[in-house]
Amino acid sequence: MRDVELSGYIPGAIGRIAELHGTYYYKHWGFDLFFESKVATELSEFLRHFDEVRDGFWVVRVEEEIIGSIAIDGANHNSKGAHLRWFIVALENQGHGIGKMLLKEAVEFCQKKKFARVYLWTFSGLDPARHLYERFGFKLCEEREGNQWGRTVTEQRFELIL
Repeated sequence: MRDVELSGYIPGAIGRIAELHGTYYYKHWGFDLFFESKVATELSEFLRHFDEVRDGFWVVRVEEEIIGSIAIDGANHNSKGAHLRWFIVALENQGHGIGKMLLKEAVEFCQKKKFARVYLWTFSGLDPARHLYERFGFKLCEEREGNQWGRTVTEQRFELIL
């Protein structure tokens, strides 16, 4: 694995993260334009209202190319908890500890901010990601059929009490 660089927002991040999500989830789950546009729209909105006091955003780059990302949306940390979002590592870069590095950064951010909990939404079948969440102490606390992804899946909510 070449040297990786962890940083915050850089120009092109929104498009690249939407691309990573769009291509991965289309190839493996058949998600389409609805999903990719939702990622791009919601990530854009998050970054437009980014507040470094409560929010975190990280990208991983190799030779200037973004290969992964993660974010913490802390807007509702007092009521629902901090929301972990846009966690992805390019398929060809998985299995090298990049996801672990990103998740560690996000959880440590939440601990430093003294958030009581952090949660995420995912869906059944993403077993490597689920294994990583569980290694960090996240617990499955809700499962239901839903279509927030653009097609019906078994949505899962994981939570980590800090």
